[in-house]
Amino acid sequence: MSMKEKLSSIKARHEELAALMSAGGLNGEVFTKLSVEYAELSPVVEAIDEYTGGLEEQESLQEMLADPEMKDMASEELVVLNKRIPELEHQIRLALIPKDEADSRNAILEIRAGTGGDEAALFASDLFTMYKGYAAQQGWTLEVMEASESDIGGYKQIIAQVTGRNVFARLKYESGAHRVQRVPKTESGGRIHTSAATVAVLPEAEDVDVEINPADLKIDTFKSQGAGGQHVNTTDSAVRMTHIPTGVVVEMQEERSQHKNRAKALTVLRTRIYDLQRQKLADERAADRKEQVGTGDRSDRIRTYNFPQGRVTDHRINLTLYKLEEVLSGVAMDEIVQALTAEDHAAALSAMGS
Repeated sequence: MSMKEKLSSIKARHEELAALMSAGGLNGEVFTKLSVEYAELSPVVEAIDEYTGGLEEQESLQEMLADPEMKDMASEELVVLNKRIPELEHQIRLALIPKDEADSRNAILEIRAGTGGDEAALFASDLFTMYKGYAAQQGWTLEVMEASESDIGGYKQIIAQVTGRNVFARLKYESGAHRVQRVPKTESGGRIHTSAATVAVLPEAEDVDVEINPADLKIDTFKSQGAGGQHVNTTDSAVRMTHIPTGVVVEMQEERSQHKNRAKALTVLRTRIYDLQRQKLADERAADRKEQVGTGDRSDRIRTYNFPQGRVTDHRINLTLYKLEEVLSGVAMDEIVQALTAEDHAAALSAMGS
């Protein structure tokens, strides 16, 4: 399909959506879905109209250069237009990049302490604080689903549900190994240690995405425990859910109600199975192509937080910010997210041959 045909199809879809919504008779869920697509296409259609109009005007101005009386005015307008047209073309090409259908979804955020013992658990807590701050900046809601605390207050593991607009699109590049370099809070010797935590961001699955046969589930219940192993509940409210065909296991004990823990466990289980399916498809599509950003490999070391130098370095795009505290509070995290998104877009445009 040529560029002209692609632009025509976008405009045609935009008009089709407008007609469908004005016709009425749609249920709320369908109308909302169509209106979101319409809103996303509207600025693209405006850019297309401005782009095609600009090309026509450019041609007219070129002809006016031959007129001595109009030459100066035409030259001035051409300078502005010759700068604007490539900007519009780039904006339109970005819109033509195939969308990840999961981008608009909510996400399940999982953070686990890695090497480094208590210090790694404290670092996992720092990362959670960062994402919590970033979620607040974006107007999202973050709810803790499960947390396993260490003896000194960090997290061995924490799982949270993040809901809002385009959550997965902005958080998906966070999956991987995060490393911290600092003098441990647990030590007074003053030596710099390196610890790590692993982050996984999964697009939240919907009921229609993954069909789970109850017969494929093995469900165990047990007494929930707090940090240090003490019982925090005397009833068997904690749930361990195993999906036999895939071997995926989820434990939930955050709630005092077994029913609530079961519901949360099923949400996470469905999301992990959905992620496995997405990863399999992505691996098949990218078998011969090295991804430039976000391979999705949870073992990849993606970022280092260096406290002595006050810097954060993202190793995938060689980006270094000397804003450690601002990043860890969530305030400056969007600078990294935008840089990763831009790099991903550049790689996609390159793959499209633009």
